[in-house]
Amino acid sequence: MALIFFLLISLSVGALFLWVVQEMIFKGNWSRFIFFLALFLPFYITSLSVIYLATGSTFLVGIFQVLKELVVLLAVLVFIFYQKNLFKYPFRLQSTDWLMIGFLGLATLYLFLPLGQAIFVNKALYFKNMLIPGMVYFLGRNTQFEAIDIKKIFSIIFAIAIGAFLVNLIESFLLGAHLQQFTGYAHFNEAINEIDPSGNFGLTWTFETQAVTKRLASFFSDPLEMASSVLMGFAAGLIWFLTSKREHNWFYLLVMICSLGSLVFSASRAAFGAFFVMIFFVALVFRLYKLIAAGFLALIGFGLYVLVFASDDFYYFVLDTLTFENTSSIGHVVEWVLALDSMVGNPFGIGLAMSGNVGSVTDELRVGGENQFLIYGVQLGWIGMILYILMLASGVILSLRVFYRTEELMTARLAFVGAAVKVGLLLPLFTANAEMYTYVAWITWWIVGYSVFAYSRLQTQSNLSFT
Repeated sequence: MALIFFLLISLSVGALFLWVVQEMIFKGNWSRFIFFLALFLPFYITSLSVIYLATGSTFLVGIFQVLKELVVLLAVLVFIFYQKNLFKYPFRLQSTDWLMIGFLGLATLYLFLPLGQAIFVNKALYFKNMLIPGMVYFLGRNTQFEAIDIKKIFSIIFAIAIGAFLVNLIESFLLGAHLQQFTGYAHFNEAINEIDPSGNFGLTWTFETQAVTKRLASFFSDPLEMASSVLMGFAAGLIWFLTSKREHNWFYLLVMICSLGSLVFSASRAAFGAFFVMIFFVALVFRLYKLIAAGFLALIGFGLYVLVFASDDFYYFVLDTLTFENTSSIGHVVEWVLALDSMVGNPFGIGLAMSGNVGSVTDELRVGGENQFLIYGVQLGWIGMILYILMLASGVILSLRVFYRTEELMTARLAFVGAAVKVGLLLPLFTANAEMYTYVAWITWWIVGYSVFAYSRLQTQSNLSFT
C-alpha cells in the first residue's frame, strides 16, 4: 500500500513540477511557481513521510525536500533572465519593501558575523528559511495576474480547505486514528529530523490534548499547521461569500463550514483565538459594528456557560488556560521568559540558528522557541524583531488600502485575504514558530507582495490623474 501511495505522490508531484518548470523556462511564465507551492506545500510532510516509509531512502526524501526551494529559486532566475533591461525595471519601493529589505539585510549581516555558537552550515540553513519567504514576497511583488489566474489560486485554497475537513472526518469516524499513524510520520521524524516518537499515539505531543484526546492534522504536518492554514480557507470563503451573487453563496458557506470544522478537530486554543481576532478584524473592515456587539455578547454568554453549566473538567481547562497554569501554557511562558531574558542581556541578538524549532537549531543551543517575534528578537536583537513587526503591519495596511481602493474585484479579494490572515495569525505567532507553516506563511507573503504591487499601480494611476 505504501508503495502505491509513493508512486501516486511521485507521479503527481513530478508532473506538477515538470509543468511549472516548462511554463517558467520555455514560456517565461515565472509567476506560475505559486501554483506549485499552493498544491504541494499542504501535503509536504505527508508526502515525505510516505516516500520514506515506502523506500527508506533519505536520498529520495532529500530530492522532494528541495523541490519547493528549487521552484522559488528558478522563478527568481527566470524573472531576471526574461527582463530585457533589468537595470531599467521600474521598481517603486513601498514601506513594506523597505522593511523586507532591511529585515533580510540584517539577517544576511548576521549570517557572516561571528556571533553565536551555531556552526555556519546551520546558520546558512536557518537563513535560507528566512530568505525563501522573502523571495516569494518579491515574486508576488512583481506578479500581475489576470482575473482567471487569481480565481485558480482561490480554487486551490477552497479545495485544500474542503479536502482537509474530509480527511479529518475519515480520521475521526472511519480510521479512529491520525492519518500520520499510517504514513510513516514517526519513522520519518526519527530518521530525518532526529525527533523521537512521543505521546500516547506514537507521534508527538502536539497530536493530543491534555485529556489525551486526539488533535487531528489531516494531511498537514501537525494540528497547529492545519489550524493556522484553514484560517486562510475561511477568509477566502468569507470574502467570496460577501462579494458574490446570492445563488452562488452556498459553496463559499461550505468552505467556511469545512474550515471551522477543521479548526475544531485541531483543538488549537491559539487558532480559536486567532479566528475570533480575524472575525473582529473583518467586522472593523466592513464596519459591521453589530457583529462586534454580537461577538461581545457571545463572549459573555460563553463565560456564563463556563461558570454555571460547564463540567468541572471543562471549567478548569478554561481557567488554567486563562491563568497560564496548564502544562502547555506554562511551557509557552517559560520559553517567553527565557527569550526575553536573552534579549535584555543581548539587545543586538545572539546570532542565527540560536532560537526556534526548525531542524537547523540544535536542542543544546536553543534559547526560547515558541513565539515567532521573540525568536527573531533572540537572534537578530530588538532591531530585527521590530523590523519584522513593522513589516507585518505595513503589509496589512497596504493590503487594506488596495482592498478599499481597487476596482479589480479579484485583486480586492486577494488583498482582503492577505490582510485578514496576517492579522489572524498574530496569536499563533505568539505561541509558535508559525513562519514554519510554509503553506499559509508563504502563500500569504505572496499575496501581500501581490497587494503591494497593486498598491504601487494605484499610486501611479493616481499621480497620472493628478497631472
